[in-house]
Amino acid sequence: MAFSAFIEKIRPRSIRSHLIHMVLWLLVLEIGVGWLVIAGPVSDILKQEIGEGALETAKTIAHMPTIRRALAAKDPYGNIQEIAEAIRESIGASYVVVGDKDGIRFSHPKADRIGKHFVGGDTGPALKEGRSYISEAVGTLGPSLRGMTPVRDYNGKIIGFVSVGFLTTRIHEAIPSHLNKPFTLVLAMVLVGIASAFILAHHLKKVTLGLEPSEITSLYLERGVILEAIREGVVAIDSHARVRVANKAAFVYAETDPSVVDEDNAIDSVLPGAGLRRALETGEAEYDQERIVNDKDMIFNIVPVMRNNKPEGVVATFRPKDELDRIASELSRVQEYSELLRVQTHEYSNKLHTIAGLIQIEAYNEALELVANEASGYEDVIRFLGEAVPHPVIAGILLGKFNRAKELRIMFNIDREGTMQDVPSWIRKEKIVTIVGNLIDNAFEAVLERKEDYRVVELSFTDLGNDIVFEIEDSGPGVGIEDTDRIFEKGVSSKGKERRGVGLYLVRQRVNELGGDILVADSMLGGALFTVTIPKKGPTGIE
Repeated sequence: MAFSAFIEKIRPRSIRSHLIHMVLWLLVLEIGVGWLVIAGPVSDILKQEIGEGALETAKTIAHMPTIRRALAAKDPYGNIQEIAEAIRESIGASYVVVGDKDGIRFSHPKADRIGKHFVGGDTGPALKEGRSYISEAVGTLGPSLRGMTPVRDYNGKIIGFVSVGFLTTRIHEAIPSHLNKPFTLVLAMVLVGIASAFILAHHLKKVTLGLEPSEITSLYLERGVILEAIREGVVAIDSHARVRVANKAAFVYAETDPSVVDEDNAIDSVLPGAGLRRALETGEAEYDQERIVNDKDMIFNIVPVMRNNKPEGVVATFRPKDELDRIASELSRVQEYSELLRVQTHEYSNKLHTIAGLIQIEAYNEALELVANEASGYEDVIRFLGEAVPHPVIAGILLGKFNRAKELRIMFNIDREGTMQDVPSWIRKEKIVTIVGNLIDNAFEAVLERKEDYRVVELSFTDLGNDIVFEIEDSGPGVGIEDTDRIFEKGVSSKGKERRGVGLYLVRQRVNELGGDILVADSMLGGALFTVTIPKKGPTGIE
């Protein structure tokens, strides 16, 4: 426990400390490897040089006339000792030994050992074979590296030997001095590495937006969990349109096998038709765009990743359009029912207050007449819609708009000759609700600025023939010729208020999806006339 706590305490927590620790560990590694790689060869080279130097010195001494005469005369007390010591001191050798063919020393750094046998057991090749060589042996002074060579008289006969040696301990002491330069270079490299670590840490800190490694790791793990938690498909591409990130939902919606997708795949091979390259080129975001991917309608939100005002990549989220349509349909249905209940509650509240007032003033006949008129009028509308429009969703929206018109004090006339019984099953009733509901709402808003007596909206519909036709006209200000195309664009509205310009945009979208047409003309009531035609045969010929 104590050791793990210590490790946790010294664990680097910032990019700078990470890099400094890395450089320091690299230093330790370099020193260790350097000692193994450099020290061995340096030691061998140094020994080779010392040994060769000792051998050359021994050969030089062996050819000296004084040495040869003294050995021939077997004069151990001549000037051999003086010559040998002088040479030893001048070259820094540990010893210079001159001996006869019997191995008796004629010189030695310690005078008391002159006249005694040479120790080491390596004189054989020189005295018996006449060879010169380098050997390692243990003498009276300790382990040494020595150069051995025979001494011959003028007739070529071996009369002795010369041994010049360097103690091994002295050689080992000399090795570090030869490693100073390499280790100086290593140290310089380490210092440069530490300085570079600080510079690199500063740069990485800037590149990573000031995040530390642990924070980057947490963000990476969190990103993966977040992506998989999102039910929409998420895809990110880089500046070369290569796929960098994609969650499981993206592969499911695109019907693509994740195992065949890697970072070298271009987005066109994963999501053909998604149109992400356009955002990469223009740097403009796109929202709620319909795209066809692998023969499936998708709704895309595409946002470029900007850096220094240049797109560095693109992130896109998408989902099948039919799922969004289903959700929107359910929400629309709930809203319509809620609006219907609200309007009915408000309207009947007013009527109840009126009836209560008539009763209080004892105007009983008027109260009965009001009740009868309201009941007959409302029942008449319900009866007509029940017979002419046997589709609850469409009938419900019309009844809701009827009540809404009464609340707004708008005369909303529904053509009683209309019929909506022959609606093919392929036509989704929710789309008709969107078309009719938004057109009626648009007509209501157009007449609200009129006086109450001039607030008129009329609706007629028929399913006779090969088409389903709706006509909605109003007594409002109408639509100018120059605006007939623009009013269906998203965000365009003649009302000049926020959150407008969506209703007619949705109308055109749904009409196009059903393969129909919508026309705008002047109404006999003085306002606009919208005519929607939907073929009973769908785009693929189905009915």
